[in-house]
Amino acid sequence: MKNFRLSLLACVALGGIGFANSAFADPVTLKVWSIDGDDRPGIADTFSKEFDEMNDDITIEYRYLPFDDLVNETLRAYATGNAPDIVSLDNPDFALFSSRGAMLDITDRIANSDIINADNFFEGPLNSVTWDGKYYGIPKYTDTIAVFYNKDLFEKAGIDHPPQTWAEFAEDAEKLTDPENNVYGATFSARAGEEGTFQFLPIIQMSGGSFKNVNTDGAVEMLETWKKMIDNGWVSKDVLSLGQWDSTGTFNSGNAAMAVSGNWEIDRMVEDADFDWGVTLLPTLEEGGDRSSALGGFDWGIMSTTKHPDEAFRALEYFDSQADRLYDEFGYVAPRSDIEIKPSGNAKKDEAIAVFLDQLQYAQPRGPHPDWQKISKAIYDAEQAALTGQMSPRDALDQAQATIETIVN
Repeated sequence: MKNFRLSLLACVALGGIGFANSAFADPVTLKVWSIDGDDRPGIADTFSKEFDEMNDDITIEYRYLPFDDLVNETLRAYATGNAPDIVSLDNPDFALFSSRGAMLDITDRIANSDIINADNFFEGPLNSVTWDGKYYGIPKYTDTIAVFYNKDLFEKAGIDHPPQTWAEFAEDAEKLTDPENNVYGATFSARAGEEGTFQFLPIIQMSGGSFKNVNTDGAVEMLETWKKMIDNGWVSKDVLSLGQWDSTGTFNSGNAAMAVSGNWEIDRMVEDADFDWGVTLLPTLEEGGDRSSALGGFDWGIMSTTKHPDEAFRALEYFDSQADRLYDEFGYVAPRSDIEIKPSGNAKKDEAIAVFLDQLQYAQPRGPHPDWQKISKAIYDAEQAALTGQMSPRDALDQAQATIETIVN
């Protein structure tokens, strides 16, 4: 019997949480799917392994899926009766599943839980797992984006402060571009996928729009600016195809002076960047203008087809009980107001996370809407069409708006 002593000790130490069940219970297998654990240990694979080792009556079968495949693969598995027991989804995608009965209603289980307290979650992340007044999951972590900047290159270019507006961002990028040393002024992700929407939607929101109203004057102007930056070589054309992790790698290697990216990059910066760097809030469209940022993060959910709802909820209780480890071990912000990020002892890291926590005040959710994927596609298709010159920014966003109106109305 695997790790019986560890299981028993864990049960006692955790004060009756009930992670370890009777040694005589029939063992069950829980399938857990997430995007964690591809090139380095992540939240889902780490916590799943720990929960497996702590419980004699449960075996976890963990499966890694690429970000771009997660939703479609899970939908396909649900339709064919092969769905996992637990899945971790990007927060705007959760409504697609909960609104269609694919996720288990765990409202009563949460109310009766001694571990999970819905009141502890931040409003935005909690809203992403809520549908029709019911809870269909729990938030896993939250994050947002800001601007990393290379202080050494700024000093070399004679720039004494990070950009406060997007116009300054473009001006600084021009000054910072150094083709002889293979340095671009800036980098971001404008790929044809969710990451493209994630980085562009805050611009729409800053300009008074929303996911239902995307063809604002400010959004048009921003696409014109970004296209100018790409055409002039201040930004690499690779931003049209690179995701955030790879795009930020350009900054991390010293080949871009600024990068729009998220707090999940902080640990990589601390470990790999051999230059002085800092973080600043996302620029505004005009000086003193409205701020916004993207609300990122994933959610945990139990699929409605599970044959082991009790065991699956025990797993969710364990995952949530480990939320105080999210920042120190994985670089993510816990989605709960009762967990404080403590000083790490690394001044650079602590300064950076403080900026992201400030940025989270302005982060707005994507959706929620059951057809978020279609809405997101309309947005990133418009972004791609404008930045590649296939359509003018105005025409591209007008087309996106027409598409989105057929979806939300």
